[in-house]
Parts: sequence; structure tokens; C-alpha cells
Amino acid sequence: MQALHLYAGPRALQAIAQNGLQPKDIGTIPAAAGGPKGLLLLAMDRFLFGEWLPQSTQPVDLVGASIGAWRMATACLTDPLAGLERLEHDYIHQHYELPPGQTRPTATQVSEEFGKNLRAFYAGHIDALLQHPRYRLHVVTSRGRHILGTEHRWRTPVGYLGAFLTNGLHRKAMGAWLERVVFSAPLAGTDAACAPLPFGTHDYRTRQLPLTAANFNQALQASCSIPFVLRAVHNIPGAPPGAYWDGGITDYHLHLNYANVQRNAMVSGAAHADSTGAAGINEPQKLVLYPHFQKAVVPGWLDKSLKWRHRSTHFLDTTLVLAPNPEWVKTLPNAKLPDRTDFTRYGNDLAARVKAWKSATSASEQLVDEFAQWLERPDVARVQPL
Repeated sequence: MQALHLYAGPRALQAIAQNGLQPKDIGTIPAAAGGPKGLLLLAMDRFLFGEWLPQSTQPVDLVGASIGAWRMATACLTDPLAGLERLEHDYIHQHYELPPGQTRPTATQVSEEFGKNLRAFYAGHIDALLQHPRYRLHVVTSRGRHILGTEHRWRTPVGYLGAFLTNGLHRKAMGAWLERVVFSAPLAGTDAACAPLPFGTHDYRTRQLPLTAANFNQALQASCSIPFVLRAVHNIPGAPPGAYWDGGITDYHLHLNYANVQRNAMVSGAAHADSTGAAGINEPQKLVLYPHFQKAVVPGWLDKSLKWRHRSTHFLDTTLVLAPNPEWVKTLPNAKLPDRTDFTRYGNDLAARVKAWKSATSASEQLVDEFAQWLERPDVARVQPL
């Protein structure tokens, strides 16, 4: 059984049909929220950042939310292979001892332990990863507004109920409750405080802020702070006051307007070439390579049950999604991807959960093998419409 499915937007499919896919073709790599589901993508990350992308030299924007932000930050380390291997080990072996009768740890317990682990994970490496010569890291968070501006035992549930109801009417209207805040690393070789975003922002209320050594740990923890599972992060240096939560709330699978930015870049590049005579007008368009755990790129966390928002849009026209075959997923332990329900399923039986998750991550090597084989002979017939 084939493990890997490939899905492409129309412009990505056209580019692949003409030229195949080379490392130099990639301009952006998104990494979705999804908790333990992201474990299935770490083998692919090791291949992309350890073997494939080093064959090229162009800058690449890495956009991540929640575990995706953790993955992309780790890819910016000086030794991404060692970092991604450690991430896999640490995530699989995380454990919160539960008292008798308690089915899950408290949000305070998880936040304190997770924050401590993040600080240890990146200790001594933050400056280097922020100054990576090629990779430009963008960490997506969700900032509460008005009633959600401060975490509170009753205002927070009421605020999220309001966000849920508003989102059901119109996704953009949810910006009254929560805004997208992206912390971006500096643009290498310039005095710019942060690299430009690789996507348009007219779809949703958005704020961009510099990602610095002073706020890196807090911004990354905020991006991973699932409401009611972890505590919100407050008082992030260099950021407006407010409660910052998981970036997946506003951008669950990062269904962002990548195509618009690519078009603008091509137009401005062409104008520059016309006025100066410089080469570049015929430069190939950069693509978005998206290792994902499913075909659907769901816009926000509150859109999970809104199936009509799971369809592809023109935002993804330049995107190639790599996703596991749903039938292959059924061969994994418990016939599914690892997910947060496993913490409850296995409770204090850490060994059983570790065994199941390690089995899934070992199986995911098949995804990498199939993608590497496809890259050698890019068969367009295997690429399905996104």
C-alpha cells in the first residue's frame, strides 16, 4: 500500500509538470498545529532539512503554529537532524504523573513543565537559530482581545463561546475576539526587525512582531498553549499586553494566502527587471511545500466541524501538500494518527503510549522513502488536485 499522497494547487501542479520539483523551487514551508499528529511528520522534516534543502541556497520562510512552530524552530538549529531527533524523543516521552482518580493534568502543571522543557531544549541556541542564513522563522500565536485579553476562570470560557459563535457566522468576524499575531525572525543580512510575511493578511486581523532572544521562549510557548489544556502566556516582551494562546486557534492548518504574496513578488520582480534591465523577470515562481497529516488544510481550530471550510481555495494555488494515505493511517496503532486523546487512553501507562507512538513514527519513514523516490522521477499522475 502506498503511504504517501500528493496534492497540488493548480499553479504548483503546472510548475511540477514542466520542471519536476527541485530544492531550489521551494520558498515556504508551513507546519500545522495538531499536537501529537505532528510526530508523523518529523521523519519528513529530517529528510527535508537534513538532506534535500541543503542542496539549494535560496531563503525559505518557515511558518509554524503550535507543534508546527516547535518543528520549524528546531529546523533552524545549527544541527537540525540532532534537534529533530531530540524533539521526537522528548515529545514521545513527555509525561505528567496523575494522582489517583485524575484523568488529566491541570493546565498550570502542563504549562510549567512544558515551559521548563522548552527553555532547556533551546538553551544556548536561540541567537543562532534566529540568525539562520537561509531559514526565516515565523511563529503564529493567537492574542485575546477584549474579554479574552486576560485569562480568567469564567471570562475565558465565555469569550471562547463568543468566538465560536462569531466564527460560525464569518471567520473574519472572529477577529473581534482573537487576532493573529506572528512573531518573525530578522531578515538575514539587513537591518530589518523581522522578515516580511510570506502570505497576505487581508483574510484575518493580523499583527506582526519581531521574534527576538528576549521573547523567543514565551512566543513559542504561547504558540503551543492550547486553551484550557495549558495556561495562556502574558506579558511577552516586545508585544502588546494580552493573553496569547495556541496559534492553531486562528490558523489551525495555516490556510494562508501564500499565492497572493507569490504573485506580488513576481509582479514587483518583473517591474524591477523592466526598469533596470536586470535578470530575474523569468525567474521561476517559488512553491509552498507543505508536509501535512491530511489532505484538508483547515483554516482555524474552530472550523474543525465546519466541513465547508475544509475545501481548498486560491490561497493554496502554489502549494504542494504531502499527506498520508487515509487507508495507510488505518494500519497504525489504534488505526489512527497519534493524538491528544492518547494521553487519556493510556493514562499513567507511559510505556504503552511510548510504544504506540514510536511504532507510528517508525512507520512514517515509508512516507519519506516514497517522496524521495518520487523526487527522482516526479510522476505527475500521482499528484491529485488539492
